[in-house]
Order: sequence, then C-alpha cells, then structure tokens
Amino acid sequence: MDVNKLLQLFYEYLQMERNYSQYTVTSYRDDLDQFVIFLQQQGVSSFSGVSYADVRIYLTELHQKKFSRKTVARKLSSMRSLYRFLMREGYCQDNPFVMASLPKREWALPQFLYEEELEQLFAAVDGTVPLGQRDLALFELLYATGIRVGECCSLKLSDVDFTVGTVLVMGKGKKQRYVPFGSCAHDALQNYIEDGRAKLLKNAQGETALFVNAKGRPLTERGVRYVLQQTIEKAALTMKISPHTLRHTFATHLLNEGADLRAVQELLGHAQLSTTQIYTHVSKERLRSVYMTHHPRA
Repeated sequence: MDVNKLLQLFYEYLQMERNYSQYTVTSYRDDLDQFVIFLQQQGVSSFSGVSYADVRIYLTELHQKKFSRKTVARKLSSMRSLYRFLMREGYCQDNPFVMASLPKREWALPQFLYEEELEQLFAAVDGTVPLGQRDLALFELLYATGIRVGECCSLKLSDVDFTVGTVLVMGKGKKQRYVPFGSCAHDALQNYIEDGRAKLLKNAQGETALFVNAKGRPLTERGVRYVLQQTIEKAALTMKISPHTLRHTFATHLLNEGADLRAVQELLGHAQLSTTQIYTHVSKERLRSVYMTHHPRA
C-alpha cells in the first residue's frame, strides 16, 4: 500500500484506538513526514523496504543536524510505534528500528519559582479590573492544581466545584481526574466568576469556557502565555517563565513539603511514576537542608 495511505491509517489508529490528542498526533505526523522525506532521498519507496542500514544512516543525519538526544529519542519512538502498527496489521514483517538504541535521556532540572517570586507575580496583577481578576484566578489555579495550560484552557465553568474545592480536568488520552484547589485559588476564582467574568461576557452571553478573553471568547494557550509574560515584566522577574513553570513549581513545592510521590503523580496526571521523579532532583536541596538541620553529626 502507498506510504501516505499507510500513514493515514496509522494516524486514525492513534486518534480512534489510542485516544491520542490532536497535539500528540501532530507530533507523530511531523516526525514521520521527515522520515518519509529521508526515504525519498534514499530511493526507498515503501516502509517494508527499509533496512537497518537505512536506520543507521537516518540516525547519523539526525545527529549531524544537531538534534538533541531527547528529540532523537522521540523520533525513534515514533518510528517504532509506526512499525508495531504496520506489523500488527500485516503490512510489514520486520521492524528495522527494533535494534536501534535510544540515546540516554538528558535530565534537565525543571525551572520553578520560589515562594517570594510567586508573591511578586501575584502582586503584579491588578485585581480591581476584570482582566486582572481573570489573570489572578488563572495564575492561582495553575499553581494550586499543577494542571497543564491546555487542560486549563479547556475547562468549563461547570468543571469547578466550589463545594468540595475541586476542578474536573480532561487530561492526555481523554483521561479525567479531579484535582483539589486551596483557599487562595478559591477566593480568586469566585471573585473572577462573580465579577470579572460576568463583565467580560456582556457581549458574549452563553459562553461556557471558564477563562475568557477581553471579547468574551475562550482564552487560548497562546493568550495564557501572553498574559503571563506581560505580568512577569510588570513584576520585574528576570527569569524566563512559562505556564509550565507554574506546574513545575506546584510539584516541587509539594515534594519539598513532604508530599508522597505517587500522590503528586496522580495530581499531575502522569501515566508513569518515572515522569514525576524528575522533581525529586529539584527537592534534593530541601533534603540536604533537613539533613543538616536534624542529623546529630551533620
């Protein structure tokens, strides 16, 4: 079967059977499109015609293009997933990527904010105007729950339960989870919903999205990054901060205060505990402090 038709079948499989998000499917598409271009350059017309020698040449090209180890590992994972699908469906007999070794992963420590820096960020928001009330509620919720920016933008007003203090989040793979939030996020959200959001929706009645922009339309991920960057400049914070920084901060602060790693995994919506364990590296500073303070011979 034609290469493009096989790829289309694979993308449908990812969406329909694996419940992958559109963002994840797009990442697969980018990786596989690059591989198809490589095959055309090599004169290989089908996936079944790819040999291990071709794989070695492809990996060499990736390294020559200065791709990071993490990126190469992701591309290899995409190829392996494709070939597992092709073999399952009977379009290929062998997986030429099965012998390709994944490069060791680079563990970059997540960037996070200290409590003083968080206070600076929150203090830079003007809570007397509708957009400021929205921004404060947005930042408080991101820090209070550790949810991803995409998960935050997809929240509906009905997903917030003030009675028990939880928000219903649709995570990766369309998996739902309830995440609690504390009193600071509660107050900021309530103030925004009752005052700021109502004013922003004066020309867009019926909108169900929790966070809206100045025109009363759903706030996008790009919009969240923009308002966060603007607030950072007002707060005179010199470090580079993204919405994901607040997620890193959430996890790091919990672990520093003694939270169970598996509980943090559930709150973050990580499928694998190993993904959550990267935050324990950040918390070693806290562990050393505890040791030096409490060990008799420290």
